[in-house]
Amino acid sequence: MDELLSNFPAFLLIVVRVTSFFLMLPIFSYRTIPTSFKVGLGFFLSLIMFWGMDVPTLAIDSTYYFLIMKEAMVGILIGFVAYMLFAAIQIAGGFIDFQMGFAIANVIDPQTGTQSPLTGQYLTIIAMFFLLASNGHHLLLDGIFYSYQYIPLDQAWIHFGDGNLAEFLLKTFSLMFVIAFQMSIPIVGSIFLVDVGLGIVARTVPQLNIFVVGVPIKLIAGLVILFIVIGVLMSSVSHLFSSILTTMRGIMNILGGGG
Repeated sequence: MDELLSNFPAFLLIVVRVTSFFLMLPIFSYRTIPTSFKVGLGFFLSLIMFWGMDVPTLAIDSTYYFLIMKEAMVGILIGFVAYMLFAAIQIAGGFIDFQMGFAIANVIDPQTGTQSPLTGQYLTIIAMFFLLASNGHHLLLDGIFYSYQYIPLDQAWIHFGDGNLAEFLLKTFSLMFVIAFQMSIPIVGSIFLVDVGLGIVARTVPQLNIFVVGVPIKLIAGLVILFIVIGVLMSSVSHLFSSILTTMRGIMNILGGGG
């Protein structure tokens, strides 16, 4: 306890980074989780991290306020990168809904309070359960713990002006759409073939009202294909989690000056 009191400024910086990390991190940032739980988890996690690493002796002066802002920006940036890649599941669901005809109907996501596609919400819930079952949330917490190896507490600046950071964020943004496309292409491609078949039928049998018949056919075909390829989608989700950890490590290396 005496060590905590003597190094309280360093402990406060740890709390700022951890709580800022929770603001953007998947699962931990959802508003259905009580705020008191988030604050308590951040405090006790910061306490464990404080006892588990060598903290520098800091004084509360003008430089200390810059350290507080730096810690908040580091936590938000790392959590934002993880959330950006996790949002690929929602984008994949949007691609699927557009082909199936569900794009006109969105649902309110109780976790974020925003509208989300039906299939995207379904895949997100399954991916969330998969993440918890595989202890992926432990790996996310492990990432914020090892961030201090890349960005020390007493480092008063980070490489925001470095061109590598902008390039890395652009690559991460493009990777999000690539993963979403890879997840949705089995269903989107199959429904496209259904559209081609319906177009051929419309030309050969003009008496058939293809607009009335086509919507339920595409809907049934999409649900059947989704049921068939759901195992492949979860395999893609497991690769997505590894990409999240790799991306978090990469941005921490850039912010710490590793290039």
